[in-house]
Amino acid sequence: MTPGGMLIFDMDGTLTVPVLDFDAIRAEIGLPPGPILESLAQLDAAARSRADAVLEAHERRAAEGARLHAGAAETLAAVRQRGWPVAILTRNARRWAEHVIRRFDLAVDFLRTRDDGVIKPSPQPVLELCAAAQAAPRASWMIGDHLIDLQTGHAAGCTTVLMIGDRQRPDCADQADHVITRLSMLIDLLPPCQRPRTSR
Repeated sequence: MTPGGMLIFDMDGTLTVPVLDFDAIRAEIGLPPGPILESLAQLDAAARSRADAVLEAHERRAAEGARLHAGAAETLAAVRQRGWPVAILTRNARRWAEHVIRRFDLAVDFLRTRDDGVIKPSPQPVLELCAAAQAAPRASWMIGDHLIDLQTGHAAGCTTVLMIGDRQRPDCADQADHVITRLSMLIDLLPPCQRPRTSR
């Protein structure tokens, strides 16, 4: 049988209401515009240590104050019930991603964070998640709220879904295979899962 796919969700802004203020993080650390993690990699050891502490504080507050998008937990449970393995792929630290998962009792099979190796927008995290789930990347879906998520999904060969919530439709929406305003809309987009659900 051809391997089935899996569903890979971004966390901040996709499953949770966006809280992290990236402009404030950059300003506090003294970073130029652009992706924060890539900028941190260019710092010397002393500056990196201070920057990591700033980022840690922001991520802790975001995790402790996180709110789920309406229907997020129900959607994860529903797609898993249909037989889809579910992963969260985030550029956040593992400890705070796990905090959110535990806090809301999210139905997740796999978690990949920046502490686990190469990060988005590289396709490698998606490919490694698919390998762990014995899923086919081209049968898998990447769901996120940012251009980075779309780039990651496309590079791995996945179907991409942009979750915009109540935002105005961003320019990058044209690069998504599907655009949704509520996570529950994903359920009607999915094809039948190609494998039976097995218990964990």
